[in-house]
Amino acid sequence: MLRLEHIKKTFNPGTVNEKRAVWDLSLHLKPGDFTTIIGSNGAGKSTMLNAISGSFYVDEGSVWLDGKNMTFVEEYKRSRVIGRLFQDPLRGTAPHMTIEENLALAYLRASEGSIPFSRISRKDKAFFREQLSLLEMGLEDRMKQPVGLLSGGQRQALTLLMATMVTPKLLLLDEHTAALDPGTAEKVLELTTRIIEQNQITCLMVTHNMHQALELGNRTLMMDDGKIVLDVEGEERAHMTVTDLLEKFRSNSGKDLDNDRILLSAGQEN
Repeated sequence: MLRLEHIKKTFNPGTVNEKRAVWDLSLHLKPGDFTTIIGSNGAGKSTMLNAISGSFYVDEGSVWLDGKNMTFVEEYKRSRVIGRLFQDPLRGTAPHMTIEENLALAYLRASEGSIPFSRISRKDKAFFREQLSLLEMGLEDRMKQPVGLLSGGQRQALTLLMATMVTPKLLLLDEHTAALDPGTAEKVLELTTRIIEQNQITCLMVTHNMHQALELGNRTLMMDDGKIVLDVEGEERAHMTVTDLLEKFRSNSGKDLDNDRILLSAGQEN
C-alpha cells in the first residue's frame, strides 16, 4: 500500500544550519494498517509525513503509494488521494468561506472525474449535511456560516471530515489533537478512530501520548535521529506496556527518551 524505500532528506546542506532530517528510512504499510508514531522533537516524524504528502521532494529514495511511484508527483496531485490533518486547527480550512464551501472544495478535489468549476448539486449538499450530522456537533445546521466562527475542535472535526469524505488511500495525522483541550481532543480522537475503522483507511498518526501509541491502531513505530528504531505489532504490541516501550527505545537507540511531553504522558493513565 505505502512503501518508502531508503528515503533521505537534508535541509540546508553545506551550511551551518544543515539538518539531516530523515536518513535511509524505509517503511511498508499494508492496506488497512493504522500505525501510530512516537519520538522526540526532531526525530523526523513530521518530515516523514511531509515526504509522503509531497511537501518537498526527497534527496534520495522513493515513495510508492498503491503501486504508483509518487516520488516526484506534485503535492496538490497527491492531496487527491492523501488526506492530512495538522496540529494547528487553523490549517486545512479556508476561514472566510462557509462550511458548505469548504466541504465542496474538498469533495471536488478528491472526487475522481471531477473537473474545474464543477457544480455542487442539491444531492451533494444533502450528502454534506448528512456527513456533518455524524460529527454530532450541530454543524449541519450552520452550513452557511464562515468556518472562522468555529471553535478549534469544531474546525479540526470539520477538517477530518473534509479529508475522509471521499475515502483517501492514506490518511496522515500529525498530532491533530495536541492543540485542543482534553475533552475536545477526546471527542475528535473518537471521531477519528470511528471514521478510520468504518472506512478501513490506511493511516499514519503521530502522537506524543505513549498510551495512545500502544492502544490505537495495530502497529507502533518509534523514531529517532531520522530513522525508525522500533516497529512493533501483533502479539508483541498487544502485551507491551509503556515501560516496555521506553526500554525498547533505550536498547534500540542507545539513549533515553528526552521529550518532556512524551514522558509526561507516560506517567498518566487514560
